[in-house]
Amino acid sequence: MVDWSVAASTGAYLVRGGPVVPREEAERAVSELRELTIDAEHHVRELTGLGTGLPLLPGDVVDRPGWVRAAASGLDELTGRALPDAPGGALTPLVAGSAGVQTGVVLAFLGARVLGQYDPFGGEDKQGRLLLVAPNVVTAQRAMGVSGRDFRMWVCLHESTHRLQFTAVAWLREYFANEVANLITGLADSDGLGTMLGRLPETLKEARRAKADGSMGLAELLQSPQQRAVFDKLLAMSTLLEGHADYVMDAVGPDVVPSVATIRRRFTARRKGGGLLDRLLRSLLGVDAKIRQYALGATFTREVVRTVGMDGFNVVWTSPDTLPTRAEIRDPQAWVRRIH
Repeated sequence: MVDWSVAASTGAYLVRGGPVVPREEAERAVSELRELTIDAEHHVRELTGLGTGLPLLPGDVVDRPGWVRAAASGLDELTGRALPDAPGGALTPLVAGSAGVQTGVVLAFLGARVLGQYDPFGGEDKQGRLLLVAPNVVTAQRAMGVSGRDFRMWVCLHESTHRLQFTAVAWLREYFANEVANLITGLADSDGLGTMLGRLPETLKEARRAKADGSMGLAELLQSPQQRAVFDKLLAMSTLLEGHADYVMDAVGPDVVPSVATIRRRFTARRKGGGLLDRLLRSLLGVDAKIRQYALGATFTREVVRTVGMDGFNVVWTSPDTLPTRAEIRDPQAWVRRIH
């Protein structure tokens, strides 16, 4: 469906260059990011109780083209599980190449904004890779006027939490890959696509009704009941993962990040900013929806921890059956009643 080599080369070519900084400052940022991932994960383990006995490893610091290439490689690995190579028609390379160019444009847009990422399918062994995008971290820190070291530690706390989620919870990586495969297989099925398009007129009416409460987007409404069930599970899980990481990066507290309150306040304001075109692109690409996930998931985590403590919250990692549903993400006490 997508020529990922084309996506990688297109995105790496189009992504904007990073900020111009003195060499000494750049070297300090890179070395601190690499070293702080180890320190950050130590603090995350102390707070969450996850990952005891696992090795403490540094992250990989990359520039913007490096992130684009790494993201394309990870997506290739993930989607390849769902859509194994099969003989195609004469137009297959052309279609895949065109999709690769379009995907590269999206990766270039995101490559100028992503601060870091844990890719559970990245790296040479395809077993996971923690990435920190140095120019974006420096750009954000300068724009907010906050402490460089504090902000770098704060970012590392978030990404180290993601790494622990996938390395300390043995079943999570394969479960995530299987659910993505189920979703992609359903969307790629020709009969499913035809049925989806056939529902378009009715779906547009439903979308207007749903818009009032922001409950569903058009793409979601177009899905069949089976596709929506898979989508709901993925959305609930990703909201949990992002919100848990957002909760942890603040809960570690001022002893580790002295200016954490200031950073959170200014970072939240920055997430809402940008020009008209930037906001439009963020909305089209789902970035704004992702930002809402952070807040919703963090609220879920905070309320569950407040009710049953961190050990009680960690029951969420027991099996797929103990993950919150989409409805429970919005009603944390419903999850507490079901599990505890």
